[in-house]
Amino acid sequence: MNAPALRIAKAGKRYGPVTALDALDMEVTAGEWLGLLGPNGAGKTTVMLAVAGLVRLDYGSIEIFGKRSAEPNPEQVGYVPQEIALYPQLTARENLTAFARLHGVRRGRLESRLVWALEWTGLAARADHRVASYSSGMKRRLNIACGVLHRPPLVLLDEPTVGVDPQARERIFTMLDQLRTEGTTLIHSTHELRDVETTCDRLLVIDHGRAIAVGTPRQLVHESVGDHAWLSAEFDRPLGEVQLDAGLNLDGNRLVGELADVSDQLPRLLGAIRDSGRRVVSLDVRRPGLAEVFVRLTGRDLRE
Repeated sequence: MNAPALRIAKAGKRYGPVTALDALDMEVTAGEWLGLLGPNGAGKTTVMLAVAGLVRLDYGSIEIFGKRSAEPNPEQVGYVPQEIALYPQLTARENLTAFARLHGVRRGRLESRLVWALEWTGLAARADHRVASYSSGMKRRLNIACGVLHRPPLVLLDEPTVGVDPQARERIFTMLDQLRTEGTTLIHSTHELRDVETTCDRLLVIDHGRAIAVGTPRQLVHESVGDHAWLSAEFDRPLGEVQLDAGLNLDGNRLVGELADVSDQLPRLLGAIRDSGRRVVSLDVRRPGLAEVFVRLTGRDLRE
């Protein structure tokens, strides 16, 4: 059986009186795309810094592809920080060259890596322009490329889409999906729930330095808040004597509440409304998502 890409056991880290990691356990399968969620201060960045070898744990262990790791391991790990870590007065090509040398890319492979990175990011036409002239989305793409230019099998992404527009976000996810298709293991920390709902294989929720939930997005929703749906409807006039299922509450011409079985309850409800001679003015049926899961698990909004 192949070793996992990453295994963290009982990891602890304190910064003075603050506990950043509190006996954290986590495991990531090779080739997996794991989303790392948690409120501000939950320990997400500390996890990444520890895996990258930039922070030393007070206790616990980290194994990368089956080997104990206590020091930076640039051949195995690529780290993309939240803050843009580029030289603005240098061109994209010059930045990539500098980071390639920092990551130990051999001279004989340098040119092919530069060509790959510039094509991968869509920046080939602007390769010799100074980064200071780039848009935020272009800087983000180049920032990611500088962190993975040496093609490590494990990549840590700390808020890789922060501050970019939807088009730039889509381009970044196209880039990341290509890495995953090629077998790269991705660990992706974010505040943007829409970034992980449809891309990540599993999600790990961290709070107060501990892992409090792990699973696919569907599993977390099912286990945390259930499979019901929320209904909100408005009618042209009060419903009067229409028979309502348990969990639905009427206030004049507005109806709100939960549906345990949408496919069964909603048609019956709408049929009763039609038979009563009322007309539906607005109707919204929504299943709970990761935002509700997050609040249920942590008691806080993701951005708190």
